[in-house]
Amino acid sequence: MEKMKDYLFVSLFLFISVPAVAQLNADEKKIIDYVNSHLKETEQLLIESVNINSGTLNVEGVKKVGSLYRKEFDKIGFKTEWVVLPDSLKRAGHLVATVNGTQGKKLFLIGHLDTVFELDMAFAPYTKLNDSTATGQGVNDMKGGNAVMIGALKALSSLGLLKNTSVIAYFTGDEESSGFPHHVARKDFIDRAKTTDIALGFEGAQGLSTVAVARRGIGGWVLNVEAKTGHSAGIFSEGAGYGAIYEAARIISEFRTQLANEKYLTFNPGLIAGGSEISVDRAAARVEAVGKTNIISPAAYVAGDLRFISQAQRDRAREKMRAIVAQSLNGTKSTISFSDGLPAMEPSEGNYRLVRFLDSVTKDMGIGPTKAGDPGSRGAGDISDIAKYVDSLDGMGASGGGAHKPGETINLKEFPYLIQRAAIMIYRLTRENASIK
Repeated sequence: MEKMKDYLFVSLFLFISVPAVAQLNADEKKIIDYVNSHLKETEQLLIESVNINSGTLNVEGVKKVGSLYRKEFDKIGFKTEWVVLPDSLKRAGHLVATVNGTQGKKLFLIGHLDTVFELDMAFAPYTKLNDSTATGQGVNDMKGGNAVMIGALKALSSLGLLKNTSVIAYFTGDEESSGFPHHVARKDFIDRAKTTDIALGFEGAQGLSTVAVARRGIGGWVLNVEAKTGHSAGIFSEGAGYGAIYEAARIISEFRTQLANEKYLTFNPGLIAGGSEISVDRAAARVEAVGKTNIISPAAYVAGDLRFISQAQRDRAREKMRAIVAQSLNGTKSTISFSDGLPAMEPSEGNYRLVRFLDSVTKDMGIGPTKAGDPGSRGAGDISDIAKYVDSLDGMGASGGGAHKPGETINLKEFPYLIQRAAIMIYRLTRENASIK
């Protein structure tokens, strides 16, 4: 009876989900068939990975997910290794799986093992809500994306279509929080990417018809304001000045009025305090302030982020912010400092060429055209660190919603198509005559 149920499940799935494949060659049709016939196996890998807590700081959990994936790569003949990070970073490390050859384009495929859901958060296992939707921690970001990548590579390898190709599958263990210093956490990642031609990131797909050519970079800023203090009755006078809180408010308001309408640029003051005394714990993102309503505040503190589509946009924004800060109100003095986070994945022509390449894949699959998504719709990710070295696309993973939130979901109806899409894209890029126009 169980075998009959499995047969009926696969038969029904094939009946409702396989698009017209008239434009695919014989190998590509075999890829479609393989992905469909092994769909339950791929979903089982997704279930097992989701049911392991792998919050970034849960080092053992991250390693456990890495071990699960490593076994899958070992089965299909990839060379696997674990990249160990310095103890000072307090992170699990990274899984790398490779095949080395000379045929076609050299590919760098990106996933990550960790999620934002730490051990002290309520656990949400893989749960199927209906035939087209499942939920669970990291089910979309990015264990669903990892399953898409692994499912695609298993199909290609099992069909003998990765012989003499060059593929690096790199799963970071700390995408959600890389530790400090970031350049140490990403050194091996960046060094290996530089040896390749094309990077494909398997972060969440926004449906079947778009892919990411860009991701905004992120950095931080801290504003410190000092001011004269005294009795509140004298505020605004020449001798007393305006106080630190009014100055902080002026600066933030000017940031908004002068910069808020620039496309793809955002800046968010996420933490603010002012008063007679301020104690700042930046590591814990905590500020304590003491003050009285009849005392002009001598100190204010604001911390925020800055998101940008290019390094040039970042630099222009920083200069404008410095200029605003310099226009101090009477009796005040302010300083602003900036910190680098992840760089922007800029929307280069090479990235757009990859969109056109993928567009031909999805049209040939019969699932319609693919276009570049809104360059400003995605935040920074692992691919941002290497996009300036190789042509890159992201959003090749699973589709769904609610990433980083309780109740995160995956779209199971689109899941097989996305595996097929990834597999055929990789197949075509790794052929001897691969050409991207």
